[in-house]
Amino acid sequence: MKFPLYFSRKIAFSKDNKNNLSRVIIVIGRLSVAIGIIVSLITISTGYGSKKAIKERLADFNGHINVKSTRSNSSYNTSVLDNNGLNIKKITEIPEVSGVQKYATVTGIMRTEKDFAGIIFKGVGTDFDSLRFKKFLLEGIAPKVTEKGYYNGVTISQKLAADLHLKLHDSIVTVFSKADQQPIYRNFEVVGIYKTDIKMIDDQMVLGGINHVRKIQDMKPDEIGGLDIFFKNVNDIDKPHPEIEKFIGYKNFIETATEKYPQITDWISIFDVNIALIIVIMLIVVIINIIMVLLILIIERTNSIGLLKTLGATNSQIRATFINYTLIIMVPGLVFGNAVGLTLLFIQRFFGIIKLNPANYYVSTVPVDLDPLPIISISVGILIISGLALIIPSYLISKISPVKAIKYN
Repeated sequence: MKFPLYFSRKIAFSKDNKNNLSRVIIVIGRLSVAIGIIVSLITISTGYGSKKAIKERLADFNGHINVKSTRSNSSYNTSVLDNNGLNIKKITEIPEVSGVQKYATVTGIMRTEKDFAGIIFKGVGTDFDSLRFKKFLLEGIAPKVTEKGYYNGVTISQKLAADLHLKLHDSIVTVFSKADQQPIYRNFEVVGIYKTDIKMIDDQMVLGGINHVRKIQDMKPDEIGGLDIFFKNVNDIDKPHPEIEKFIGYKNFIETATEKYPQITDWISIFDVNIALIIVIMLIVVIINIIMVLLILIIERTNSIGLLKTLGATNSQIRATFINYTLIIMVPGLVFGNAVGLTLLFIQRFFGIIKLNPANYYVSTVPVDLDPLPIISISVGILIISGLALIIPSYLISKISPVKAIKYN
């Protein structure tokens, strides 16, 4: 074992430390490290957890990416997908893709005798992923569409149900307008009520059978308005998709879930700034405290430094000894901080104690992401950065004269 590491361990575990000034300094240093770790863990886990949860909600409801016709532009009334070059089977065979479902949308108005609400009617087919949608259901069922005929059940949001005073199995009249034609009336039965906590979806989206949209939009029985494509990994949303673009046709385009709701994307991007800012502040606090611990330990052990120099130890060896000593002091703080931080995160993850207003945060409870990589990186990063930060103040040791140090009291 090298001398600096051996001697620093001897000092760190010496019983003399329990009865001198360094005991208080060590406690303060460890406490600052623990607090820094706890705050950093909570910030990263909840920050990235919120980003992931919001993206997953957007993606699981509308697909990670959508394939739309270039004629649709930003209209809620989808245009028919161009079949020239479109190969749905090839898209489903791409390894990153977990599922594909067809849809078409049209705008309308749901009305009762006293209330009305503008809606986007999303018609889905027999390939609709009801298992993925199940997480949003509060009551009833997801649309169970048949290949032929018209499915008259609709699944509406809790917000629409409250605004229109609807409950399961109620009937609701929906009006669809067409240019230069009489309005089209449809009578639907409420078969399900869902909630995503995303205002732009809950305020207006209604799920029903795709054949209704085909009829209203004068589409042929095999025509569709778009494709919802789901990935195995939600982080693939914002990546380029050249493999998928090969099979969508020249007159169709890809729109990601985050592009579809840019206001939510802009809000999510704030998390990165906040996370970085908090981590930097905590790191600065920890480094300042650890540097103070090192300087006080050097001053307190001036006699020992002088003795080591007299016995032939070099300045670099003594500096390494005190840097190692300080880093060893940090370890209990790291362990305690991780233990407390992870305990709090696990409690929130499984019990959802802290609630949020979904109107402002798009989620009803604080989400937690327990990815081990950032959790480990925080502790390792603090240790490495602290070790580097201690190098410059440790040069104070080279200014200590052995003769004066031995006389120092």
